Amino acid sequence: MDTAYNGIHGDIVALLEATRRAAARSVNALMTAGYWEVGRRIVEFEQGGKGRAEYGEALLLRLSSDLTPRFGRGFGRRNLQDMRLFYLAWGPERIWQTLSAKSSSLPIFETSSGKSPDLAALAKAFPLPWSAYVRLLSVKNEQARSFYETEALRGGWSVRQLDRQVNSQFYERTALSRNKAAMLEKGEIAEPGDAITPEQAIKDPFVLEFLGLKDEYSESALEDALIHHLADFLLELGDDFAFVGRQRRLRLDDTWFRIDLLFFHRRLKCLLVIDLKVGRFNHADAGQMHMYLNYAREHWMKPGENQPVGLILCAEKGAAEAHYALEGLPNKVLAAEYRTALPDENLLTEAVEKTRRELEARRGCRS
Repeated sequence: MDTAYNGIHGDIVALLEATRRAAARSVNALMTAGYWEVGRRIVEFEQGGKGRAEYGEALLLRLSSDLTPRFGRGFGRRNLQDMRLFYLAWGPERIWQTLSAKSSSLPIFETSSGKSPDLAALAKAFPLPWSAYVRLLSVKNEQARSFYETEALRGGWSVRQLDRQVNSQFYERTALSRNKAAMLEKGEIAEPGDAITPEQAIKDPFVLEFLGLKDEYSESALEDALIHHLADFLLELGDDFAFVGRQRRLRLDDTWFRIDLLFFHRRLKCLLVIDLKVGRFNHADAGQMHMYLNYAREHWMKPGENQPVGLILCAEKGAAEAHYALEGLPNKVLAAEYRTALPDENLLTEAVEKTRRELEARRGCRS
């Protein structure tokens, strides 16, 4: 009896939990559709008015003061502005295309007749939660915004994961990567608190367009630029990196060496030794870094820390040479490329879309 009861009890619990999740998703989609419709009405009202910024601002303030007492804090001026921007970014043409791919019955977008729109049909165009669309509004590039929307849906990202992907410039990094398929298939950054590996913590490639470097520059100029823009470089590295120093000296026999940059990673609990190379990665670079890490382990590592990790940051690396030079070393040595300028946005988009189509075709062949 107990065994049979436990079975039916477990089935009912799973059913109810699934139902609640589905109901929550449905409610969220309907609310998002409603916010889109609010944005549409605000935009159309503005277009029928004076067409000045002061006019639109006055409208938002008045709506906020009237709607907030009745519907709560979700209708403050800033939230109403997000709804307005949401409609402008996800306009009727785009929604029409999205829904036409999913269903033959399309909602009619009334403009001023007063009829209620088909929110249930409209909600099918918004599979992500409202907070995700608000985060996407901050992505100004339309191609990048579409990329993050598609990948968030495909990868089942939480809003926090979406935020971390946008902050890490995942779109640009994927487009610049030599292995775009691997980037798209990975498509996830570990959440805070999760155990991570050095490979997960260190990006490849790095996007350093904020340095403003020209075509020709030296390693010392690259280092100076990184230090001058240290705050931007720390943002590019990630939240858990802390700057320790530059040009750290070490003496071996009668020879002095200097490492370019030294950081500490809080979650990995280890030092990160960075060697800058303006040219192509060479197998000899791995041997030099291996020597630096041996020294750092003996002289710089503190009790309770993990063994230091080396990063060779280079303008270019050959996949095969990097693989055979770095594989099997007692110390963890990684090589990553950097880019000081981003290509044309259309080239970025074409590169990502081409790889995405290849992945979909590959999955279709396997299924």
